Amino acid sequence: MMISTRGRYALRILIDLAEHRSAGYMTLKEVAQRQEISEKYLESIVKTLVKSGIVVGLRGKGGGYQLDRPPEQINVWDVLVLMEGTLAPVACLEPGSPVCSRMASCRTLGLWKGLDTLVHDYLAGFTIADLMRREEDGFDYVI
Repeated sequence: MMISTRGRYALRILIDLAEHRSAGYMTLKEVAQRQEISEKYLESIVKTLVKSGIVVGLRGKGGGYQLDRPPEQINVWDVLVLMEGTLAPVACLEPGSPVCSRMASCRTLGLWKGLDTLVHDYLAGFTIADLMRREEDGFDYVI
């Protein structure tokens, strides 16, 4: 499993908006500069975050984007599934996939189900608020 730049950048945007939420709405230009990400690329990511209700946008002077709920209520699993589509390790475990005719006799199905559960439980255990915490000085970068 590899998380795309789209998924990783979505987390970076959300952390940035959470850390600056006391300043109100943030323009994409400000976020792009702080995160060193193309403003154009951010637009496509933020559009998805707005449609999902995680971020809210305001047009016009003084406008921009901000979180639509507290960072403690934004789950990393939900964000990554939104951006990636699926995090299933194999096609037969993807939501809505057709039932595999070999599933009943598959020797590796238990392995893949276990991995799927571990990944879900691990990522679902983190919120944007958790990612905002710095354990030591100097840990400012987010991949």
